[in-house]
Amino acid sequence: MDCRSMPSDRHCTLVISGEEDEVLEVAAAHAVTSHGHTDGPELRESLRADLRDEDMLQAEQGSFIQLIEFQAHDLDRIRELADQWRERIGSEATARWGVISADRDRRNTYVQLVAFPDYAAAMRNSEHPATTELAKQLQEVTEGETNYRNLDVREVMHM
Repeated sequence: MDCRSMPSDRHCTLVISGEEDEVLEVAAAHAVTSHGHTDGPELRESLRADLRDEDMLQAEQGSFIQLIEFQAHDLDRIRELADQWRERIGSEATARWGVISADRDRRNTYVQLVAFPDYAAAMRNSEHPATTELAKQLQEVTEGETNYRNLDVREVMHM
């Protein structure tokens, strides 16, 4: 269960993982205590309909992926900065996962994919002071222009 993908004024970041019955029980308690819902069959049916296999949380229709292409000689320093960012942003992070890949045909060129529940979550993440600081630090260790592509997931194809 991923509360980040539910419409909410609170921008809740809770993600619950486990066996289906356990997740449903915890999600119902969270919906009551944190979001003011009333526990009962309707709430539980709604929550059950929103359960997703963990693999499906990787990316799904309606989610958002940012593609970032950059050049750097010191990938270890970039990893250090990313670790510092994760520590600073803590539970306010809205990114679900990220991948850094090396371009086999262009030396020191990397493409990073970062996934979010949706565009609004990505913008909250981007506007966070920890992310602003990370962007400044990354400019110091990357070379040339960093290119960003903002991608709305339209379809997920399972192979």
